[in-house]
Amino acid sequence: MAAEFISVSFPNASNDLTPLHDAPVDPLFLERYSRALDDYGFNYTLLPYSSSSFDPFTLGATVLAHTKNIKIIVALRPNTVYPTVAAKSLATLDQLSGGRVVVHFIAGGSDEEQAREGDFLNKEERYERQEEYIRILRLAWTSKEPFDFDGKYYQFKQFRSAVRPTQGLIPISLGGSSDAAYRIGGSLCDIFGLWGEPLAETKQQIDRIYAEAAKAGRTDRPRIWVTFRPIVAETDELAWEKAHRVLDRLNDNRQKGLGRSPLSAPRPANVGSQRLLEIAARGDVHDRALWYPTVTATNAGGATTALVGSPHTIADSILDYIDLGADLISIRGYDNFNDAVDYGRYVLPLVREGIRQREEAKKTAAA
Repeated sequence: MAAEFISVSFPNASNDLTPLHDAPVDPLFLERYSRALDDYGFNYTLLPYSSSSFDPFTLGATVLAHTKNIKIIVALRPNTVYPTVAAKSLATLDQLSGGRVVVHFIAGGSDEEQAREGDFLNKEERYERQEEYIRILRLAWTSKEPFDFDGKYYQFKQFRSAVRPTQGLIPISLGGSSDAAYRIGGSLCDIFGLWGEPLAETKQQIDRIYAEAAKAGRTDRPRIWVTFRPIVAETDELAWEKAHRVLDRLNDNRQKGLGRSPLSAPRPANVGSQRLLEIAARGDVHDRALWYPTVTATNAGGATTALVGSPHTIADSILDYIDLGADLISIRGYDNFNDAVDYGRYVLPLVREGIRQREEAKKTAAA
């Protein structure tokens, strides 16, 4: 049993509680944040992407330059960078960092968001294009001879890259809750990302991903990445008080037009967000400490489910998911820097100790 932790890198101090409209990059904040993640034992940090966001390749290079161990996960939409260019860019970062690069694919869950950068394919076509893109990256990283590609979305002749990843390949991640996401992620990807759902629903999704991997003839399985937004305090009681303050701030920001989703926004088109809203309608608290009002307060705008409690409660909740089969746990908060420090100080050590105890118990049982 092994588990690794993922955070998210932010270019400035803007966060969900105190959003700063169109804030510029703060190099000192990014450096401080990156070093804190490295020092506190996070294994990965995601560089997210949206049509209005900073370039994740450039931010990723900056994170790598200021850290020694943490790996970056570059979010990539296939419509934004031609695959042969992306193959070289990712491999360049990988060589510069000694093999600390992962790429995470976003097919695009919103037609409106995709159209902002000139992408007018429908959802099915976006997933088809993504599948071609992944295959091209792998060919670019492994082919010793020039090769042609004649797909529906990409065509080129005699391409060869002299820029190879440090370990031969760069891990490829994909997320989603649609049939196409399960199929492509299960058959082609090294990592599959899920948003924080109750244990029963998470198990169903993991089973589906594994089934698609088996159907594709794989002898291995994608690693499972699950994302939460923990709200942690010294005791459970204090954590719940803090959670309601966070919720009030999220609702207030949305009323003022400062939230990630305006009040007038329609129901999200992507399956993952729809699933979160459907679960939220069934109740506020699920399993040990999974809290859903933050989902409705943000119209399920991305990874929005919270875990609420003391460090021990949060750690036990994470261990429940590790027992289920998740081995990449993404935790980021609502006060980005301070929450990351709290997780590093109080939550990660407890989870790692819980894993150690489980391993010892297995050895004892097998002896």
